[in-house]
Amino acid sequence: MKRIGEEFAAKFHCERPTKVLTLESSGISPALMAAYELGVPLVVARKRRPVTMADDVYRAEVYSFTKQETNEIVVSRSLLNSGDRVLIIDDFLANGQAALGMTEIVQQAGAVVAGIGIVIEKAFQDGGRLLRARGFRVVSLACIASLDGGVIQFADEVMSQ
Repeated sequence: MKRIGEEFAAKFHCERPTKVLTLESSGISPALMAAYELGVPLVVARKRRPVTMADDVYRAEVYSFTKQETNEIVVSRSLLNSGDRVLIIDDFLANGQAALGMTEIVQQAGAVVAGIGIVIEKAFQDGGRLLRARGFRVVSLACIASLDGGVIQFADEVMSQ
């Protein structure tokens, strides 16, 4: 995880992020290490608003294709400001709904999306293309081109064939 954080910090330091945003729970580890390496705070979007969280939140709806359900994700308004440059980090990118939800929250805050860092992108699904078409800089540390026949083919392997 430390090496993943170092890699994201190296790839996004020129964007001058002031905060790192991720969605609970599996994105927390790589996002925490990226925030640590960049020396900025980590903000975690919650999938369900805890009873202890005030109503003063940014919110977005995110559809999970894996779980076939829609969740409302929330971030306390006190954690993101209009002057922030927010780096979004997540573990997987498939259809892009989680990342899009987080970009909505950043935009509601009047902040800027400094970039989107993904540990593993499923390039055979549309998420990466969707985010890039909307003008976001997306950096994936690994891109899976195919899982056909139960065999993992990475994008660089497919391109070199």
